[in-house]
Amino acid sequence: MWQASWDRAKARLKAELGQDLFSNWFGRMEVEGCEDGRLILSVPTRFLKTWIEGHYLDTLRAACVAEFADVRDVRLRIRSAERPAARQVNGRPARVAMKSVPRTEIRSTEQPSMPDREAGLDPNLTFETFVTGMPNALACTAAQQVAEAGDADITRINPLFIHAATGLGKTHLLHAIGWRVRQLHPSRQVLYIPAEQFMYRFLAALKNRDVLTFKERFQHVDLLLIDDFQFLQGKTMQQEFCHAFNTLVDSRRQVVIAADVAPGKLEKLDARMRSRLVGGLVVDMQMPDEPMRREILKRKLEILRRRDPQLMVREEVLDYIARTVNGAGRELEGALNRIVAMQRLLGNVPVDLDAAAHALRDLIQRSESRPVRIDDILKAVSQLYNVPRTELLSTRRAQSVVRPRQIGMYLAKKLTSRSLPEIGRRFGGRDHSTVLHAVRKIEKLLEKDEALQQEVNLLTRILKDG
Repeated sequence: MWQASWDRAKARLKAELGQDLFSNWFGRMEVEGCEDGRLILSVPTRFLKTWIEGHYLDTLRAACVAEFADVRDVRLRIRSAERPAARQVNGRPARVAMKSVPRTEIRSTEQPSMPDREAGLDPNLTFETFVTGMPNALACTAAQQVAEAGDADITRINPLFIHAATGLGKTHLLHAIGWRVRQLHPSRQVLYIPAEQFMYRFLAALKNRDVLTFKERFQHVDLLLIDDFQFLQGKTMQQEFCHAFNTLVDSRRQVVIAADVAPGKLEKLDARMRSRLVGGLVVDMQMPDEPMRREILKRKLEILRRRDPQLMVREEVLDYIARTVNGAGRELEGALNRIVAMQRLLGNVPVDLDAAAHALRDLIQRSESRPVRIDDILKAVSQLYNVPRTELLSTRRAQSVVRPRQIGMYLAKKLTSRSLPEIGRRFGGRDHSTVLHAVRKIEKLLEKDEALQQEVNLLTRILKDG
């Protein structure tokens, strides 16, 4: 009796959601019983339970209430390998004798091999919540290809290296890859770990004289997601990571790395390691353009309205924020939060454009009218190219230092009102002819070097945004 009702409920879900969505999210759902008017449904993984509860619970409840006579609500549970879903006999759940299942079969068909908390994944950071646009389209496409690769194509892109300035979504993409892999391939072991945590765990293993366990931990990972790679410091630490990296890649397991700079700019990294990273796919993410900023604001407002359905923000206010706040996701979220806070203080009265401009005046002044200083330029160039400020001001002539120094002088000439002699003095006591040579050199390179154009544009945007 229950199976017939469940079949009808599934037919409703298929009709409302479509075959693809139904198969992805409800294809492995089973009925386990009914308690006090609540239908108990089970799914094989924590990810499925979390995702359905967050996105389709109302739809699922409506379909079940419509088809089950005595059901008023539904509850999801995770179906363990040791307790298969109970079959229904005469409308009641029947006990099923345990069947001995090999451990390898349990891993491949029933549940993810690693709990969510151990994998280190944030359930809010998925592809569905990631805003795409021209500045990040290539990175997002590459991430999806890695996440959705079947057994035949796994590690076709290996490693994948994503680099971008802070706040542009690198961490979001890493988590999204992890969640999609866990959804499509529950048996694969996924581990997300920031570089600083990698170092902490290794140091703890050294202290406890248990380095072997630390090494073995990575030997069983099918997908390693390592974030903030630029913070991996120390020769011993880098050697340990290289060992883990080589073990995974050589055994055809996937590695995805995110950092603030491209692998070629990681000068303190071993040259062989840099070569292996460059040998994979290296993609970057740029600052969002205005249409993308508008979409980011729309998504963030949707999240806020789930918590407070009465919340309203005028369209012209969202357009104004997207047009005038030229930062990334965090700056946009901060601006939106400020507008929402003002509305709540005013009794949930929507803020008009004039009030919004007043509330955001410091953000707009910072991004539009704040003068660029040479100190700002030195800081931005140092961070982007991973060159210490002291080396930019030194007499060192290595190409890895000379080019960023010349770019800094070029930006100082274009973005400030300082004279050539003054710029030279601020860049380590150089004369005006050195500055002029640097400016002309960069201008000539910009005519044909697209990568340099992107880097200079990014620096210009960062400096103008404050």
